[in-house]
Order: sequence, then structure tokens, then C-alpha cells
Amino acid sequence: MDSAVLLDLLGNENRRRILRLLANKPCYVTEISEYLGVSPKAVIDHLRKLEDAGLIKSTTDDRRRKYFRISRSLRLEVSVSPYGFGAKSAYPAKNSLDMSVRCSHLSIEDADRTDTGNEIADLAAEYGRLRELDRELSLAQRWVHGRVEEALAEIDERLGTEVDSRFYAAVLAALTETDGTVGAIAEEASAPEDAVLEALRRLSDVGVVTRDGGSFRFR
Repeated sequence: MDSAVLLDLLGNENRRRILRLLANKPCYVTEISEYLGVSPKAVIDHLRKLEDAGLIKSTTDDRRRKYFRISRSLRLEVSVSPYGFGAKSAYPAKNSLDMSVRCSHLSIEDADRTDTGNEIADLAAEYGRLRELDRELSLAQRWVHGRVEEALAEIDERLGTEVDSRFYAAVLAALTETDGTVGAIAEEASAPEDAVLEALRRLSDVGVVTRDGGSFRFR
């Protein structure tokens, strides 16, 4: 789902409260109306928007009463900094995802599930390990964001705040991964060659890189 659509949808406090309520249990319109303190008509409008977006779904019980519940898990991340604004949404990855291949910088111990003979106890133990891993990953993500901000701040200090720090950082990172030719750097950074060449010339002017024949390298 498009993250911009999600941001607009969740910008409404009552829709956020509805999702918070449904995260605890399925509810019908009257329950939600009483919880929010708004009219059933307004609740139905919010539910329709959430259902159209695929965030919730409804089922009818034997008494023909319609219950609403969250349809599936979804994660939304928003990043705001002096160097950019971004939002991204993602569904949980399948169990078949090979983390060792997709996340080469991350070491996750894929321990076998405890087998005590009690399925619920084993699931509870696994849940506890995953919760701890989630906390560790959150801390690691904050650490990475902090280092990224420091790197971009250093680039600003060297080149001036009028430049696109993220673009220059991408060019410099690509330089470390390639043979230093403009074409190779542009391909690695997914950027136009003329823009990369201009950036490299500026980096050369401030003494960060130097030109050596047809390629660039760090000084």
C-alpha cells in the first residue's frame, strides 16, 4: 500500500483509535461508536475508508451482526530529518525469507524452536525471543540513523549546506565500490553521469577526491 495514502488515512485520530480498539478484539459498529463517543454514522464512514484501504475486514455472526477486525499486519515507518523526509510501508516477510542473504550486515541467530512437548509453552518462548529481537533491532536502527545523520552533517560541513548531502554521500559510497570511472559510479549510485561528474568535480575542488586519468579516487 502506498505510504502517502496510509499517512492521509491515519492522520485522523478517530481512525487511529478504531484500529487501536480492533487490535484488542473484533467489534461491531455500536461498540466502536460508544468507545469513540461519536455517532454510528461517523463510525461507518471511518470503517468504510479503512476497509477500502484493506486495513480492516468484516464478518457477520449468527445474529447477522457485522464485526470488524484488522485484516493483516502492516508496518509504517516515517523518517523526518534535516536531510530528508520519507515514509515507507511493508507487510511482514514470509518465513522463507533468507535473512543471511538479504541482510549481509545483520547477524540473527535462527535458533530452533524449543521443544518441551507443550506447544503453547514453546510458542510463548519463541514469542519472547522475537520480542527481544524486535527491541534490539529497533535500537540498532536508531544507531544507524544517528550515524547516517553524522555522516551527512560532516558532508555539509565540508561542502556547504546548499548541496544535496544524500546525493554526494551516494556518490562517495559508490566510489568505494567501483573502479572510480564516472560511468561505474553513476550506475552504482543510480544517477545521471553528468550529475555525478559535477559532484566529483566539486569533491575534487575541496580536496576530497582526485582525478587519476579517466577515474577518480580518494585523496
